[in-house]
Parts: sequence; structure tokens; C-alpha cells
Amino acid sequence: MFFSSNIKFLRKRRKRTQDEVAVALQMKRSTLSGYENRVAQPSVEVLLAFSEYFGITVDTLLKVDLSTLRESELSELERGNDIFVRGGRIRILTTTVTPENKENIELVPEKAKAGYVTGYADPEYIGELPVFQLPFLERSKKYRTFQISGDSMLPISDGSWITGEFVEDWFTIKDATPCVVLTLNDGIVFKILNNFLVENREFEFVSLNPLYKPYRLHVSEILEIWRFVHIISNTFPAPEVSVEHLYFSLETVKEELRNLRNSLESMGKP
Repeated sequence: MFFSSNIKFLRKRRKRTQDEVAVALQMKRSTLSGYENRVAQPSVEVLLAFSEYFGITVDTLLKVDLSTLRESELSELERGNDIFVRGGRIRILTTTVTPENKENIELVPEKAKAGYVTGYADPEYIGELPVFQLPFLERSKKYRTFQISGDSMLPISDGSWITGEFVEDWFTIKDATPCVVLTLNDGIVFKILNNFLVENREFEFVSLNPLYKPYRLHVSEILEIWRFVHIISNTFPAPEVSVEHLYFSLETVKEELRNLRNSLESMGKP
């Protein structure tokens, strides 16, 4: 449990004395010192008081060693985006609805992907995206469709449209789950995700195309995750050719060559 070290770390980070924090929390300075030095154990009421004072959840105060976090993560926490509560960034998703108050599926085409990195939380930007409806999807969930590019996910072709379900709780993402991910540095990517949140707050990104090596990203580099629902494409994926099939085809060619040679020999031709 990191409560003692965390409250001391946060107090010093904000350049506040024990007297200042004790007065704000209506406790004696010696009591606060006892909490910081693990001499005293806080009650539930005290935990809630520290949580409110520092603006960080009790769960994070207890379970996460804040002194090991990057500056970007600490800044996120201080802005109220506690990525350790549910694995994702706590914010209201910007969306659009029909006149009947039904959720739209916004379309993010290739030409709009660069703007989405900065405009994903901007109601004006989202409001300008094309929208459509798919009646067979659950109305209780939020969907968005992204056009993918490149060959890293072959046999899914360049230009295909991937519809994803918005994931609020990143801990629910199971290994080998295809997702559209909005990242800080790479923009929108479509990959297979393996979940390493518990171990080191990372996801592994895997391509279907074996020419692309897997890589990992820390949660501080991820803005949104949309779990794959379905694909729209104007190309039919090429069937995979197994080793057994290639071997059979090679043996067939060899047999045909032997038959041709035997025929030529029987005709007296060299």
C-alpha cells in the first residue's frame, strides 16, 4: 500500500507544509506526520478526505506508487483524468444524435484522420463528420467507423472501414482483441491488442501482417480505444495458402513433368 508515501509525495510536489495540509484537513500536524511515516493508519473518512484534497481517487492513492509515474501521467491525474481507475481516461465522449435522439455512427474517412487527433473531443469537429445508422447494432452502445490505411493488417485491405464500439473500461479488453486506437504520436491505428495494464500499464500492438513487429504503448500515450465490431470493404480477402497446399501443388507439377517426359521419350524425342 502506497498511501503514506503518496500523500507525502503529493504534499511536497505541491510545495505545501505539513501545517498547511493539516489545517486544510482539520487535523493535527502530528497526526498527519503519523500518516506520512506509517505510524498511524487512516480511517475510511480520512482516506476520503485526502482523496478530495488532492483530487485523486482512494484506489489510486492506495495502490499506485505515484513517485514512479511520468510527468505526463501525473499531469493527467491532476487534471482529473485518473487512468488507473478503469484503465481509460475519464471524460464525456463527444457524440452526435439524430432528431429522434438516437446515437449516430460518425464516419472518420482517411482525409479526416489527421484532424481527429486534435478534434476527437471537440463537439464542433465531431458534428461536421458524416454520420449513418446500422439498425442491427445495440442501441445502448456507442459506435464510430474509421477508414484504415496501409498494409499492416493484411488481408484486411487498405481503405477498408472498421466500425468499433467505444471502450470506457480498458481493463475489459481481452488479449487478441482487434481495436481501433487513437494514439498521441501515431494517430489512428488498427491493431490486435494484448492487455498488459496490470503488469506495467501497457498494451501490446500486433499486426496481422507478419512483416510488422509487435510493439507496446503506455496508457499515457493512448487517447481512445474502439473495440472491433465489423468491417466494410470493397475487396474480397485473398485465401491463405497453406504449406500443405503448396506441397501438393508442387508434387502435381512434378507429376505432370514426368508424364510429359515419358510421352516425349515414347515418341523417340530426347
